[in-house]
Amino acid sequence: MKKFLENKYVKFGIVGTLYLLWVIWLGNFWFLIGLAVVFDIYVTGKVNWAFWKKRNGPNSAVVEWLDAIIFAVIAVTLINIFLFQNYRIPTPSMEKTLLVGDHLFVSKVAFGPRMPNTPIAMPFTQNTLPFTGGKGKSWSDLIQRPYKRIAGFGKVKNNDVVVFNFPAGDTVWLPETETSYYEILRRNARDLMSADVRSGKAVKSWDEYMKESRKWTWNKGKVIYRPVDRRDNYVKRCVGIPGDKIFIKDGQLYVNDKLVPERKTQQSSYNVFTNGAPINQTAFDRLDISHGERNDIYGNGSVYNIAMNKATSEKFSGFINVTGVREILLEEGDYDPAIFPHSESYPWNVDNFGPLFIPAKGETVKLDTINICFYNQIINIYEENTLEVKDGVIYINGKPSDSYTFKMDYYWMMGDNRHRSADSRYWGFVPEDHIVGKPKLIWLSVNKEATGIKKIRFNRMFMRIK
Repeated sequence: MKKFLENKYVKFGIVGTLYLLWVIWLGNFWFLIGLAVVFDIYVTGKVNWAFWKKRNGPNSAVVEWLDAIIFAVIAVTLINIFLFQNYRIPTPSMEKTLLVGDHLFVSKVAFGPRMPNTPIAMPFTQNTLPFTGGKGKSWSDLIQRPYKRIAGFGKVKNNDVVVFNFPAGDTVWLPETETSYYEILRRNARDLMSADVRSGKAVKSWDEYMKESRKWTWNKGKVIYRPVDRRDNYVKRCVGIPGDKIFIKDGQLYVNDKLVPERKTQQSSYNVFTNGAPINQTAFDRLDISHGERNDIYGNGSVYNIAMNKATSEKFSGFINVTGVREILLEEGDYDPAIFPHSESYPWNVDNFGPLFIPAKGETVKLDTINICFYNQIINIYEENTLEVKDGVIYINGKPSDSYTFKMDYYWMMGDNRHRSADSRYWGFVPEDHIVGKPKLIWLSVNKEATGIKKIRFNRMFMRIK
């Protein structure tokens, strides 16, 4: 049997069959040319494909190490593209479902792997080179490929936890990469307007403030564009799929007019009032509340702002020194300009939002100068059209338009830590071409607030993600 498997034609047959199945999976039969390379490697041996080392005779230790490194880089890169990759949770937006420091096994085949838009890139980097302070671009736009997703095991469903590229991360202001460029523009415009109001100057139009904000932003830092696969990775829960209607009332989520039951791990913000006696650190440890999840508002232990789930809030009510526990909810109609679609025509906030329909591929929507704010990014950025509004008329690709047909499916993502999550409520829809994969399990969890062996959360290792 061993001799049979060592036969060069048998080796070629096995590897060639696997390669052929891979080409069929990709759906790009130009890659069949690679069968000639496989045949030469295992049968004819005409070309030394590993040109950095000798075919016959010993190689130096340096060459052997180089060969091992090259093989590992290629293998891991292919695994990351087509099978799975690691993702570390950097923020508390999904607490207590996912904790800061959790390392996730993210399946690419769950929804189907995407072919890279920018295949020329530094391995194991997302968008910046290490040791460059976030300013060194790790990818090249010399080759740019259109969106293509190959077959997977399923589609994104309601309540799936999903890793995706940050949609509003297409444009980045280098001094502040963690904030959406568009929110930076709106924030600066609001600041300029407030300054004019305080000084008694005449208030200008919003478009004029946005122009001033854009000019200031470009003068104060570098603005760069990132293709889809080089935008930052986010992880949230998909609460709305194409065709769904979402609605949030007093912090309660409704999908297609049905109340979505609150998850046990879902958190909200609460104020905890005491009689003046501070809450002991051991109590916070016992309830698994980290320093990042709580804030002593006045610094004297009389009022705390805490992110926690409903069950934990009820436990605080039983503390001797606690006089009250109140969930913090914004009132309906209390307009937050940071909330999508960033229009006073829709005075929404994180706790009272919608109703809003999630676009589906092939669906046509009527457009007007009021609702166009929902679809600006989709039409102009995600689906690469030109969009202008002049004298009350909407122009798409230079033609007057009162409707639009979507080219892609879209999703609505929200964090389980409802009041501490920058999610779709702030920046809108997630296009299908931004979907990366589905986290399956936690393979490692590191608590930076702990010391020694306690840094490792052994109870979370190999925990399935729900």
